[in-house]
Amino acid sequence: MARAIAIPKPSGYGARELKEFINKNTIRAFVITFSGILLLALFFFIQFLFQPKDIANKIYPLARIEQIDITPQTAEQNDAPPPPPPPANVVVQGGPAARAGTPVPVPDAEITPDMQDFADLDVMDRASAEGGLGEDLGGFSDNIEFSDVDVDVQVREEEPDPDAFQVFDNDVTPDMSVLYDYLEYPDVAKRAGIEGKVIIRVLIDKDGSVKKTQVLQSDNSILEPAAISAINKAGRFTIATQGGRPVAYWTTVPFRFKLQN
Repeated sequence: MARAIAIPKPSGYGARELKEFINKNTIRAFVITFSGILLLALFFFIQFLFQPKDIANKIYPLARIEQIDITPQTAEQNDAPPPPPPPANVVVQGGPAARAGTPVPVPDAEITPDMQDFADLDVMDRASAEGGLGEDLGGFSDNIEFSDVDVDVQVREEEPDPDAFQVFDNDVTPDMSVLYDYLEYPDVAKRAGIEGKVIIRVLIDKDGSVKKTQVLQSDNSILEPAAISAINKAGRFTIATQGGRPVAYWTTVPFRFKLQN
């Protein structure tokens, strides 16, 4: 005998119904939330529109908005000249207070309280005969007159290189016969029997005068002063020219010291 199975009635609440419920309530929640946001935005906009100052001060409490009273300038104010600039600071250059010149003895009766002391070597070249009148800031005294003084400014020319090769228009070889006329054999070297050779390098200026001497080679230092003395006593050497213009140059002068038997 077959048994019958009773089928329960549908409950009316399943997956399909649950999905419909979620969709319906999701849409409802979105509409409610969006409406609330619009209402809040409208509320703040109305407040800001009718009370802008209060709203700004509430949002930025540290930056208070103040009303600025702008008064238009009149024609008289526009035409008024600007105020004069402040006076510039004037620096008084008094120079050294000490006096320049040769010290001379002065009787005590002639010494006055305002008489300045004589300048030392540090300020001698900037001091005046009467002494400065102000603070010494490193310049010349105020009472030094420069208008009648002719200042001769000479440009120092660079010396030629001793080892550089120079070409001249003329022969500048020194005349050794003239130089030996001025050479004196040192007595100490004679008594000691010292002989030898000394070579002196000489810088000749544009006018032929001796400007500088250097010992280039020496067999004995006792002989060197005699060789340099002979060069200085000779005084003038041949003037060298390059392109017709006189120039300074270096030359070598050899001396041989030999005792006669």
